[in-house]
Amino acid sequence: MKKLFLLLATVLFILSCQRNADKPETKKLNQMAEEYVRLGLTIGQYDPDFVDAYYGPDSLKPKQEPLKDFPKDSLLASVNSLMNDIKLVAGSAQVDSNRIRANWMYNQLIAFGRRIRIYSGEYRSFDEEARELFGLTAPEYTEDFFDTQLNQLDSLLPGKGDINARFQKLADQFVIPKDKIDTVMRVAIAEARKRTLAHYKLPSTESFKLEEVTDKPWSGYNWYKGKYQSLVQINTDNKIFIDRAIDVGSHESYPGHHVYNTLLEKNLYHDKGWVEVSLYPLFSPQSFIAEGSANYGIEVAFPGKDKVNFTKSVLLPMAGLDTAGIDLYFKALAIKGKLNYARNEAARALINGNMSESKTKAYLKKYCLMNNETAEKSISFIKKYRSYVINYNYGQDLVKRYVEKNGGNTPEKRWDIFGHLLSNEITPQELLN
Repeated sequence: MKKLFLLLATVLFILSCQRNADKPETKKLNQMAEEYVRLGLTIGQYDPDFVDAYYGPDSLKPKQEPLKDFPKDSLLASVNSLMNDIKLVAGSAQVDSNRIRANWMYNQLIAFGRRIRIYSGEYRSFDEEARELFGLTAPEYTEDFFDTQLNQLDSLLPGKGDINARFQKLADQFVIPKDKIDTVMRVAIAEARKRTLAHYKLPSTESFKLEEVTDKPWSGYNWYKGKYQSLVQINTDNKIFIDRAIDVGSHESYPGHHVYNTLLEKNLYHDKGWVEVSLYPLFSPQSFIAEGSANYGIEVAFPGKDKVNFTKSVLLPMAGLDTAGIDLYFKALAIKGKLNYARNEAARALINGNMSESKTKAYLKKYCLMNNETAEKSISFIKKYRSYVINYNYGQDLVKRYVEKNGGNTPEKRWDIFGHLLSNEITPQELLN
């Protein structure tokens, strides 16, 4: 009986999609979605960081070579024209899904315009850029807030003196040896995948490749290739601590970026024909959802003490590291996590010209407990990606708030709400409701 009900529900869903697809407003919106993709891919011909992933039709790719000079004015005119057309559809749509799609693309196009200007060297303040690129501005925190967290660490960490030095001494006990990184990362990802597949049905052909790289401004990256395939790269420039195996692994793969892109491709592009999702513009509100969900997904997959228990029982022995002190280390990490917004403040001050690079480095070392190498890497990230940093902490906090508000204390319900975020065109503003 249950199978019959599910079959009937599937048939009704398909018939409903077919009826909506035949409506004139849907056909019109589909044409605008194609124009949206063409425009994004054209921008990507000039700005190499603009298109993070594309798995749509080859017919929408630019057919002509890029012009010698960046056509800022004509691109902005195209963005504004398409925004006006889409706004009309959003205001008059009779089909709810069309209204959702139109509003989502409209917000994405605001980011298109701002990124075009940034690429042309036309900058605004940190908060203004964040609002236009990612849909929201992150809250500000004073040094008093961060000092409170540092005082807690001071009382927790053994010894006396410089807090950063004492934290680094503790953390250095849990550095994954270079020759163990690949093995440890694969085991951590395999566990995250097993936990994710217990709740989500992914396409049978989904998979990823893992690769170690160097000379990058980030610690890990997911390059989604389409057809449910990802290339996950781990940057080994700096030390990789044992907690990062689960953090980076889950963030980039399960239930993070790989699952997010896979579900969007399956549920929206293939099942519904929403071609706009086949383009993932990195500097857009979509990244607020993507990064926020990838960070919160770590907690979804490893709730409570699961992360420390799995690290202690599996990852540390595999890395050949002693488990002594690991509980203290994770307690220190929990406090350190509350210092994440200090990275925003450093980026805000650096981008706004209120702090030099040397002072930014000192600030990151003091309030984010970074070592020299990590602080330098963070500065290079900020200079390249600018206000993107808000997606990691503020994005995580809003996703967490949204999932736990709607999912309550039931783990299965939280997985359901989290899966909804990963499978739909959600705007950052919706997380505030």
